[in-house]
Order: sequence, then structure tokens, then C-alpha cells
Amino acid sequence: QVQLVESGGGLVQAGGSLSLSCAASERSFSRYNMGWFRQAPGKEREFVAAIRWSNRYTDYADSVKGRFTISRDNAKNTLYLQMNNLKPEDTAVYYCAAGGGLRSPSSYDYWGQGTQVTVSS
Repeated sequence: QVQLVESGGGLVQAGGSLSLSCAASERSFSRYNMGWFRQAPGKEREFVAAIRWSNRYTDYADSVKGRFTISRDNAKNTLYLQMNNLKPEDTAVYYCAAGGGLRSPSSYDYWGQGTQVTVSS
């Protein structure tokens, strides 16, 4: 059982930046593909970014490509999401997830509790 705890959310103006972190409870973290997803009120959970266990492949939703960067530090059991040039439409609860097949939320085995990101215009 992997426990995931997100941090770093908050309120920021459009054009600003935020950095999210996701701390994992297990050393086996390095064997999991990891992903970031988000869910806005009234909308389905959507894929944001993912990174393979090997740290050699990343994938991004078109809506965040060029603005967000996913990374991981397997020595620290931590996943990161650097978000730059934020837009009001990025407002959502952001979740990290472990063990999945990159883009599909249903393929992930473990989820964090989420952290709120609010971007004001």
C-alpha cells in the first residue's frame, strides 16, 4: 500500500507559478509510473502529466505542454509538478497517483488526497 501526500497548492494570479510536491510512503516508489491529474468543479478528472518509473519518459496533456514540468526524485520518494504561466482554467484540485499506465486515471492504483490550485484572473 502506497500512501501519497500532495502539497504546494494555493492561490496565484494568472501568469504566476506554483510547484506541487507528492511525497510517497514507500521506497518502492521508484518502481511506479507516476501521474498528476486534476479535477475542476463539475468536471471529470483529467490527465495532466505522467512520468515513467525509469525517469526517462514524460507525457503531458496538450493544455499544459510547455508550461508544466513533471519530475521525480526516487531517492526522496517524491514527485513534483512545476507549473508556470498559470491560467484561470488551470484552477482545480490536483492529485498525484501511482502505478498506472500514464494517461488513464482508472489504471492507477494509489491516489493522494489532492491539493487545491486556484488561479485568479
